[in-house]
Amino acid sequence: MRRTRLHLAFAGLCTISLASCGGGERQDANEPAGKFKVSVVSAKFPEEQKLAQRSELEIVVRNDELKRAVPNIAVTVKGFDERRASPGLADENRPVFVINGVPKQIGTFPESKQAAPEGGETAYVGTWALGRLKPGEKKTFRWNVTAVRAGPYKITYELAAGLDGKARAVGAGGKPPRGRFSGTISDEAPDTRIGEDGETVVEGVR
Repeated sequence: MRRTRLHLAFAGLCTISLASCGGGERQDANEPAGKFKVSVVSAKFPEEQKLAQRSELEIVVRNDELKRAVPNIAVTVKGFDERRASPGLADENRPVFVINGVPKQIGTFPESKQAAPEGGETAYVGTWALGRLKPGEKKTFRWNVTAVRAGPYKITYELAAGLDGKARAVGAGGKPPRGRFSGTISDEAPDTRIGEDGETVVEGVR
């Protein structure tokens, strides 16, 4: 009898919290198939960067469909890190830009989260999704990053209408909307100091 009660209690717990028991709905569940017209309204990232300097990468996208909503607008970004083959490296992926952390209060505990598109985390490396995009609606993907490797850089991005490949984002010519940023990261670090109020961080250039 005691074992039966424990089994029922565990089953009830799984019903309350599917994620804790290995369940939960996938982000790409019930994704419709088809092509969805999407455009990049604007894309901004400083061409000239400096070591240890913060900057923002911003991509604004729009659903150009007249009647259909995009199931789950997503963007994949490549170039925040680079692959370096070396026998002495445990991880061959070395950062070029790191996504900064921002303080958050989760429950009653202080926590730090990435300054990346909020709520856009996915199980796919380098991919963020911001959910349903209504006809004519715009959404903004924004990252706050810091350059950590001097030299030339190249960042590419590509849009998708979902996460499992059924819903495809298409732009001019029927291809997925994509773009790139390129420039140089100077090895001259910015001049960072505390302002007169004793709290504000002031960033300048040496």
